[in-house]
Amino acid sequence: MGYSFNLDGSIMYMTFATVFIAQAYGIDMTISQEITMMLMLLVTSKGMAGVPRASLVVIAGMLSAFNIPEAGLLLLLGIDQLLDMGRSATNVVGNAVATAVVCKWEGELKQ
Repeated sequence: MGYSFNLDGSIMYMTFATVFIAQAYGIDMTISQEITMMLMLLVTSKGMAGVPRASLVVIAGMLSAFNIPEAGLLLLLGIDQLLDMGRSATNVVGNAVATAVVCKWEGELKQ
């Protein structure tokens, strides 16, 4: 359950990647657009837990939703595999922290 619902690294990566592509094209986004994007990614990322490179598909959908050229996705293809490792590490750390918090909350954490 934690792995499929706690995708902190993936959500941050997809938000940063989409904003990066917008900036590369010189498209200015308001803070409300960026927050809306993050919330949309929060919802749309839930189905990508076990699918390799699914973030690229979600980013492509997000680009079209905010009228950013989809060709900008090519900027990420060369470095996506490297960033995938960081994304996975962030997801694992998020799951570990969530597990420790629940353990402490339930009184199961022995010191």
